Amino acid sequence: MQKKYFFLFFFLLLTAQAFSQSIIQNISSRHNLSLNGKWNYIIDPYENGFYDYRRQAFDQSETGKGGFYDDVKQTNKGSLIEYDFDHDATLDVPGDWNSQAPELKFYEGSVWYRRHFNFEPKQNKRYIIYFAAANYETHVYLNGKKLGMHKGGFTPFQFEVTGKLKNGENSIVVKVDNTRKQDEIPTINTDWWNYGGLTADVYLSELPETYIDNYKVQLAKGNLKEIEGFVQLSGNQKSQSVAINIPEAKLTYQLKTDTSGYATFKFPVKNLKYWSPESPKLYQVTLQTETDKLDDKIGFRTIETRGKDVLLNGKSVFLRGIAIHNENPLIPGRPRSEGDLRMLLNWAKELNCNYVRLAHYPHNEKMLRLADEMGLMVWAEVPVYWTISWENPATYQNAQKQLTDLIDRDKNRAAVIIWSVGNETPISQPRNKFMGDLIDKAHELDHTRLISAALELHRKDSTIYVDDVLGEKLDLVSFNEYAGWYWSTPDEISKYNWDIKYNKPVVISELGGSALAGFHADKSTRWSEEYQDNLFKNQFKLLGKIDGLRGMTPWILVDFRSPRRAHSVYQNFWNRKGLISNTGQKKLAFYTLKNYYDKISETFNQKNR
Repeated sequence: MQKKYFFLFFFLLLTAQAFSQSIIQNISSRHNLSLNGKWNYIIDPYENGFYDYRRQAFDQSETGKGGFYDDVKQTNKGSLIEYDFDHDATLDVPGDWNSQAPELKFYEGSVWYRRHFNFEPKQNKRYIIYFAAANYETHVYLNGKKLGMHKGGFTPFQFEVTGKLKNGENSIVVKVDNTRKQDEIPTINTDWWNYGGLTADVYLSELPETYIDNYKVQLAKGNLKEIEGFVQLSGNQKSQSVAINIPEAKLTYQLKTDTSGYATFKFPVKNLKYWSPESPKLYQVTLQTETDKLDDKIGFRTIETRGKDVLLNGKSVFLRGIAIHNENPLIPGRPRSEGDLRMLLNWAKELNCNYVRLAHYPHNEKMLRLADEMGLMVWAEVPVYWTISWENPATYQNAQKQLTDLIDRDKNRAAVIIWSVGNETPISQPRNKFMGDLIDKAHELDHTRLISAALELHRKDSTIYVDDVLGEKLDLVSFNEYAGWYWSTPDEISKYNWDIKYNKPVVISELGGSALAGFHADKSTRWSEEYQDNLFKNQFKLLGKIDGLRGMTPWILVDFRSPRRAHSVYQNFWNRKGLISNTGQKKLAFYTLKNYYDKISETFNQKNR
């Protein structure tokens, strides 16, 4: 027994060390060589390029040779080489593989990517290879040598390659495996397409020997007159002078990092224009040290709760929202460009939304920056979804790492007002401990934003109960509610009443029902636009009974792909709960929700005058 716990402790120690590596902030501001473009690929369902015939990993052998990552070529007619990247097809990076090759549409397993690039590394510079996201388990090799491994499909990761780059042609090989597993985050059971591959940007970044690795510049909690934050340097010259400049606001602040490269700061401000959906003001912020300089665009606002109110910059606000998946419905697969992302957010603005829920996992960093620019508040989430392996320590460490990386990446985005630690997790003691620890971690990492989760509800007779032990820890009462679709009928749901235990703002994280765009019938016929529209109209009557209702994100902006949705007539592997179809057609319920939000907007505008 002691031996068992020793190995568990040793595993967790290694896991904690691996998870302690920070990710460089604001990668787009750096001097980058883009490695996007065409990558050769090999489909490897048996993982022949990773294991030998006795299932031993090549990269763990004495020589570290033998895998596809060697990227060797036929040099004589007697050589035995059972792969050939040069003559294999290509995939676009960034991009998922499912939408780029018919044979990969439903594929789950390993795919090897290979790219050659020419480079001349400089003296007195550091280099990292940065992946904005890859789904799910990723092994990375440079010139035949392993750089490392990463788990998690949606957050960035990096490897330092200083001293490992060749002067001339370099080979980077990446094995990506999107196999769903019970003990991972998310778990084996989800309701979205499991897009595999290098789904976001890949960069080779050139940095000073000592550079600004991490920073936060935001308003203090509940204080419109004080900016606070920190700076963290990476490199040998850790103790340096740092200047924080906000030229438009005529603000400059000087500080000095300690021997670990770290410094915190607080300084007063006045005459700032605060960020809001009506006026999404962003300031140019410059951080300059003796060896490095970077720029960011940052908005300043406060978000807090008081009783049953949500306060943005001290004023009561109703979160007029919609949920969004990170998927382009018009072109199969993950969004490939800023244009794809802007299209989704523009549709949300057409609904008169001031808020979006980016479900059920971290979205592309560009989406958060666009929300900053366009004036949309954001609920950002990690994929702790449905039934997780609650009692597995490694599963918890994985979830905490993904939450940490999400908060770390997007902490300077004014748009983000809520960190969510999960979705529809069934109540149990192990789950309560797991989720409670995540909530505590989120509060520890960022005390200036609200923490929530999409909870489940329960019913007895004509009463809807919301009573989850997590509600004591969360800043908002948020739950998914599908009255009229998964239970009851649209015309009957207004008879229900609410019993919500907590004296906190209520933000409905999901509601809705499906409709096939263009299918018209009477309001009692499922899958018709009329049924969905009638459901929304009666939902507004039901939700109007909630005294503390302060927002909602109906499910969902656009129809999205899901292997769970197999009905050949109405679904065809699409979840049809979207207010917009996969061809961009707005359904009747789109206009019903917009009219409701128009009225809510006017009510709260009058309240704040």
